Parts: sequence; C-alpha cells; structure tokens
Amino acid sequence: MNCPYCAQIIPDDVRFCPRCGTEMGSPLPESPAYRAPVPTGFHAPTSGKAIGSLICGIFFFFFPASIVAIVLGHLSLSEIRKSAGRLKGQGLATVGLILGYMGVVAIPLILIIAAIAIPNLLRARMAANEASAIGALRSYSYALGTYSTECPKIGFPASLENLGPRGVRGLEHCARAGAIDGVLGAANPTRSGYRFVYSAGATNESGQVTNFAISAEPLSVGSSGQRFFFVDESGVIRSSIGEAADADSAPLE
Repeated sequence: MNCPYCAQIIPDDVRFCPRCGTEMGSPLPESPAYRAPVPTGFHAPTSGKAIGSLICGIFFFFFPASIVAIVLGHLSLSEIRKSAGRLKGQGLATVGLILGYMGVVAIPLILIIAAIAIPNLLRARMAANEASAIGALRSYSYALGTYSTECPKIGFPASLENLGPRGVRGLEHCARAGAIDGVLGAANPTRSGYRFVYSAGATNESGQVTNFAISAEPLSVGSSGQRFFFVDESGVIRSSIGEAADADSAPLE
C-alpha cells in the first residue's frame, strides 16, 4: 500500500511509514492546512536537491552550474515546505540560490573583464616574443662576428649549427664554435614564437663567406608576433609589419 501522506510504498504489515512516520489506517483530515505530526525521535533527512544546489552554487563561476543551483534551490525549498518538517536543508538551498544568482549576475562582469584583459594579454605576449627575437638576432650578430674572426679561412659559417655547443669531443673549433646556446645553435631554430632562418652568402676567391642574412618570422602572425625582423653582416636589425623583412626594411629605432 501507499502512505496517504507522502505516497511511499510500504508493506501491508507496517504500521508507521518509514519515510514520514504517518500511522497507517488513520485518515487525514480534509483541511489543506493539516500536516501529519512528526513522530517523536524522527530525524528528518536533508533534501538531496538542497545539497545539489549548494554544490552547484559553489561553482557559480561556471554559467551552467549557476543555473542548476537556482533550479535545484527552488525545487528543494518547495519540497521542504511541503514536507512539514520531514525534510531539512532550507539553509543549504538558500545559500545555493544566493550563489547561483551571484553567478548569473557576475557573468556580464566576467565577460567584460575578459574582453578587456585577453587582448591586453595577447599584446603583452607578442611584445615579449618580439623583444626575445630582437635579442636573439643581436646574439647571432655578435656570435657570427666572433666566428668570422676566429675562423678567418672560413669567414661566416655555413650553418647556425656551427655556432652551437661543441658537445662531441674531437670536433674542430670552427665545426662547433660554442658561441651560442643549443636552442639557437640549431639548423632551423625556433624560440618564443619565432622561427630563425639563416642564409650564408657566396664565397669569394679565397673561399671565405663574407656576408650572411638572418630573418626572424613569427610562427603565427598576429598571435605569436606582429613584426618580422632581419639582420645581416652590417649588424643593423631591421623590421617590417605584415611581410618578411629584408635589407631594405626600416631599421629599428
């Protein structure tokens, strides 16, 4: 049979409802204001919806969680009122509702802050990457000048790898000069959102390489960097926006 108050299905030989404590066989008054008395020693369980509302409210900074907290909060408060003391958790539901509404109100503010902060962070990141690329080109220019001085028969190296750490014993100094770190001293190095491309010039009558060119290109234009850079044996770093820089590009100020 079913409990006449809470509709809980209970065995026929049970006198009191294990859920709400109503005595079986006792008719309920027809007055809608009537609520079955809570039996002595009955411990009301906490509404699961109230607990769910509080948990979702804690994560109010996620928009779906705020909506769920509001819905569960209202459902649990309605359920608790109708239980006439047989369910508890009104405080949990109230807190969940407050946090849920806070999340809904805070969403426009979060979106405004994000709209302001994200472009600024992106610009700061690109500026840092560009500064790193300029520093790398200065390091290259110094290392290449040192290499041509220490290896006069070769002039400038055939590859950036010739500037990198020696690593292997027995290599001649001009094969691996150790003039620059291992990241930049590679065949096609990348660092801080930029790719560096080295081109050695032709040899003269004595077999020496007398000129070179290095370009620095952003891996993702508009994201990792905005400007392109260039340096040659003159040591002047030049830049260009939107296209590859070369010897005719404007020098850095």
